Amino acid sequence: MASLGHLSFLLAVPLVLGSSDPLPAATNDYDVLQYINPLIGSANGGNVFAGATIPYGMAKAVADTDSSNNQGGFAFDGSHITGFSSLHDSGTGGQPSLGNFPLFPYATCQNDDVNGCVYPKKERKTTYDPASVQSSPGYFGLTMKSGIQVDMTTTHHASLFRFRFPANGSSSPLILLDLSDLSDTRQDNGTISVDATTGRMTGHARFLPSFGSGSYEPYFCADYQSAADLRDNGIFVDARASTAVKNLTISRSINGYPLPGGAFVRFHSAPENTIQARVGLSFISSEQACQNAEAELPDFDFEKTRAAAVNMWTQKMAPIRVSRNGVNATTLTNFYSGIYRTMVNPQDYTGENPLWESKEPYFDSFYCLWDSFRSQLPFLTIFDPASVSRMVRSLIDTQRHLGWLPDCRMSLCKGYTQGGSNADVVLADAYVKGLTDGIDWKAGYAAVQKDAEEEPFDWSNEGRGGLQSWKALHYIPVEDFDYVGFGTLTRSISRTLEYAYNDFTIAQMARGMGKTSDAEKYENTARYWQNLFRADQTSFLNGTDTGFRGFFQPKYMNGTWGYQDPLTCSNIDTSGRSCSLQNNAAETFESSIWEYQFFVPHDMSTLITLLGGPDAFTRRLDYLHDRGITYIGNEPAFLTVFQYHYAGRPGKSTARAHTYIPSFFNPTPTGLPGNDDSGAMGSFVAMTMMGLFPNPGQNVYLITAPFFETVNITSPLTNRTARVRTVGFDPSYRAMYIQSATLDGQPYTKSYVGHDFFTEGRELVLWLGRNESSWGQAVGDLPPSLGTEGDATLNFRRR
Repeated sequence: MASLGHLSFLLAVPLVLGSSDPLPAATNDYDVLQYINPLIGSANGGNVFAGATIPYGMAKAVADTDSSNNQGGFAFDGSHITGFSSLHDSGTGGQPSLGNFPLFPYATCQNDDVNGCVYPKKERKTTYDPASVQSSPGYFGLTMKSGIQVDMTTTHHASLFRFRFPANGSSSPLILLDLSDLSDTRQDNGTISVDATTGRMTGHARFLPSFGSGSYEPYFCADYQSAADLRDNGIFVDARASTAVKNLTISRSINGYPLPGGAFVRFHSAPENTIQARVGLSFISSEQACQNAEAELPDFDFEKTRAAAVNMWTQKMAPIRVSRNGVNATTLTNFYSGIYRTMVNPQDYTGENPLWESKEPYFDSFYCLWDSFRSQLPFLTIFDPASVSRMVRSLIDTQRHLGWLPDCRMSLCKGYTQGGSNADVVLADAYVKGLTDGIDWKAGYAAVQKDAEEEPFDWSNEGRGGLQSWKALHYIPVEDFDYVGFGTLTRSISRTLEYAYNDFTIAQMARGMGKTSDAEKYENTARYWQNLFRADQTSFLNGTDTGFRGFFQPKYMNGTWGYQDPLTCSNIDTSGRSCSLQNNAAETFESSIWEYQFFVPHDMSTLITLLGGPDAFTRRLDYLHDRGITYIGNEPAFLTVFQYHYAGRPGKSTARAHTYIPSFFNPTPTGLPGNDDSGAMGSFVAMTMMGLFPNPGQNVYLITAPFFETVNITSPLTNRTARVRTVGFDPSYRAMYIQSATLDGQPYTKSYVGHDFFTEGRELVLWLGRNESSWGQAVGDLPPSLGTEGDATLNFRRR
């Protein structure tokens, strides 16, 4: 409860604008696309897709490079161009994904002989002019060392490339299409045919996914348009080409490396040496790829296509506007570019799923839900709820046909599970925030409950392993005896913590559906995380006791303790251990016990008690960040920035946010601290700068001071505008501590809001100052927690 002095201050403040009032001049509508830079994160391991696409589009056109990074096609790091292709993911780990069927242009072949051009990818690679690189929503372009200018734009299922060749009366431009991908994973036979009269190329090949099992088979249909006449065409194999042969079936070579092969078209010289290549895509057939191209790009109109893509992005970015008062363009670019990247992946493959027939939507490139459940999908639930509803329907439909909700999915393949069954969190987050559009929630609940109750044979790809131990021992033991299913028998600590949280989110759904006994059951199993907490465990840093007692530790099936140094797998672990899925002998995944000790998002009050109370918890959280134990380039770090709220110190969450932005997130090619993971990093930036960060799977947004004077978000569901407005906004961010607040004109002391803030168009006004205040610190103002609220549904609102 606020003091009398605090209340008198609030009463002296003039009445604030209601959400129906006109926006202040500083936040009037403006073109936000000017502040979007798709090249952010295209170097230094950001691995973003930096090219041309539309929101959730399947076609993603960009230059491919031979970077050592796991790039989404183009890495702006001085690597060489190997081609220009139309299928990509964004921000991925594993290995470079997709990049199938690249095109490569030549102004002419040596001695005017088709065998005078270089065909193998590793031999034809070339440099480009770094100053020529341009990227914006729906567009990418650059100039190759040869002087050929290449730019591109896309529709949903097709790309349009424009090759402008240097003026040369003796040139005879050639464009090849290679049956390869970024990682050279082609399997079995690849086929390509070129029409002798039109130059149309059709074909397909089979490839491996970048972080999963199985294979996928994309199809293409490439047409060419030029003022010049078609001279000839044919196929190539390895380094040799022929104009006499028009069809090719090519297998892998004897040593397992895909033998280069593909087709080419060659044109006569023309005064305006411009050739456009239209590439239609499909996962069904080459015929459907041609139909997609003809329907979406009937007239090869580059500028019209680019304008349509720009219009789609403009509409998608419409719900949010922030004040430009006092902030520079780099701050705005950081913010809006982060939002942009949340809509690059996942990709809408509806109508392109060959695995089963369904009238439901199908989304691909959930890469991976372990990353995106934390802030990307919660952000889109605010910003683009219609698309999230379609994604949820897709996840439920995937379970309906394949038996399990995916934890990771790309290229029509099952990705690897990294921890728990995190689609449970995604569905629960959408459910508690009231998404209903076309979603069969009965089927959705059955799907998440199956994750909790049944173990699949291959839990390395889906569901949860070790469920017999989970049910009997109430934790996942190290060196578990699991004869039911198959998976990597490590990560016992992180899996225990994540299973507990998954169960809590299932309980949230059960509460909303009136399934009281289920809710109580899963609220009980959501407390199993406590069974791996060892109260006397110490931690040493450089041989010195950190002074903190109580850490999670692995436990064997017989109940005895194992040991893992709490700093193993941390950002300051000097052992060189990566603790990734590909190289993981640890009991935590991609993170340390030091960091995982905070991953109890649903039961923070109990955790804080076990760690010695709010003051000790705050010191421990400070130690995690100040000593660099955590790394903000990995998603488990996200919520730790804001968990001071649960100890009654929301001001420290704001201060901590400013230690990471813009220091680790800035609008440059090297401006991401880790791979973007399909927009996870982008959503972290967006929600942090908005001043409302989600605790995913719960109806909770933690309030911090935004990076802008005013933030306005119009709900696409209700068309009502929610507003966060600051009084005393300081562009230098020295006055960044909330002194007091009102919600819809009434004093407000809680440090969080629910989802109705957005759907009902409420207004939050924050008075800022230079010193941390008592705002949000009272016990009654803390965010809900299982340990204090019983079922932690204080803010549950179901519509």
